[in-house]
Amino acid sequence: MVQQKEENEQTFLFRWAAFAEGQYPELSLMYHIPNEGKRSKATGGRLKAQGLKPGVPDVCLPTAHGGYIGLYIEMKVKPNRPTENQKKWLRALRAAGHLTAVAYDWEEAKNLIEDYLRLPPTIPKGESK
Repeated sequence: MVQQKEENEQTFLFRWAAFAEGQYPELSLMYHIPNEGKRSKATGGRLKAQGLKPGVPDVCLPTAHGGYIGLYIEMKVKPNRPTENQKKWLRALRAAGHLTAVAYDWEEAKNLIEDYLRLPPTIPKGESK
């Protein structure tokens, strides 16, 4: 039940993103990392061999703003909290230069994304305006 609620919130977020691409064209680059869900041992093993890693945040916006190189969001619904593995990933991604956050519904995620996209673009090292 909780998993379905998280899926619903994420679906609402991506519906909003499709609608808002006119205002924020970078939203066309936002994607979901499908790490969740129950799988058979065979499927889980195959996906792990292909690079699936537990704990990776659910949503990535790979655009650079405000001195960050991208945005990762872990979607949760209350009363759920990030697992230790998810917290480890959020810390590691933050240390690598990404903005990371946990959102508890699609509107919170939307607000985080809009705030992020309003930050000035990050200029890659070695480039100038």
